[in-house]
Amino acid sequence: VAAIAAARRIDIYGVGASGLVAQDLFQKLMRIGLIANAHSDPHLAVTNAVQLRAKDVAIAITHSGSTGDVIEPLRVAFEHGATTIAITGRPGGPVTQYADHILTTSTARESELRPAAMSSRTSQLLVVDCLFVGVAQRTYETAAPALSASYEALAHRHTPRGGR
Repeated sequence: VAAIAAARRIDIYGVGASGLVAQDLFQKLMRIGLIANAHSDPHLAVTNAVQLRAKDVAIAITHSGSTGDVIEPLRVAFEHGATTIAITGRPGGPVTQYADHILTTSTARESELRPAAMSSRTSQLLVVDCLFVGVAQRTYETAAPALSASYEALAHRHTPRGGR
């Protein structure tokens, strides 16, 4: 939470269902005024990772801990001095060798049906929500007005109650 709250820039990497979680975290951070990007394209992720430095944060989201398209940009960010975070269901997986901080999600087995990785995605979303709340609390003086401004910017798009 401290690293994210103080970051100059935050890059988030995830593919597949984890990419949806990365997008969720990106949207939350952006709405409280933080500079963040979510990358599900591995080429774009690596080309952005080379720009990260010591005051930046890179977050990899991978249930298996072995998704190469997520590990590679995290490795690059790590080598460029960014603070790195892995959100994974396998705390001993390959992604963790490039992580300064490891946040472990539920390791429940997915069912054979596994539509969009239900249990892993749900546990990743819980971790992301906890991170967001912690960052919003730590940066409340800037987060609250930013959240209010983003709400106001979209208020005209909402239909009033009972309206059509």
